[in-house]
Amino acid sequence: MALRNIVTVGDPVLTKHCRPYTEFGPRLHELLDDMRQTLIQADGVGLAAPQVGVLRRVVLVIETNHAEDEPDTILELVNPEIIATEGTQTGTEGCLSIPGECGIVTRPMVVTVRAQDRNGNFFEYTGEGLTARCFCHELDHLDGVLYPDRADRMLDEDELEAMEADEGDEA
Repeated sequence: MALRNIVTVGDPVLTKHCRPYTEFGPRLHELLDDMRQTLIQADGVGLAAPQVGVLRRVVLVIETNHAEDEPDTILELVNPEIIATEGTQTGTEGCLSIPGECGIVTRPMVVTVRAQDRNGNFFEYTGEGLTARCFCHELDHLDGVLYPDRADRMLDEDELEAMEADEGDEA
């Protein structure tokens, strides 16, 4: 396993459409393992392959809906697609590839994805709240879409500072 560099806005890889993964073997496993380590190190909740410079349809999402005493589960989604949504939520969103910025984005409240695991087996998973938001955000990356393209508005510097101060008060 190795840490991979996270590509930032301005790199053309972030605006390209990703190809499906067709060979489920050691190269995919290495990519997934590296992305897992990179996501944990970056303290994010999701990571898409193009964010580490790989134009393949692979994302990781941390399932955040669990009891506090349970460990996080990192979902590996290969060739994912959204097959159902319901409800709406509007909230702040950021991105490891767009550091220092946040926007207000409206996304579905519940999202069901169909994907393959690291061995090529198909499965479905339904996420709610932040997990649903993350599914949408990360799958957008696979089509070259960044969250500011979906944002109702971006937060200004004063709003970002106030948000960071609130987070500091919670710690």
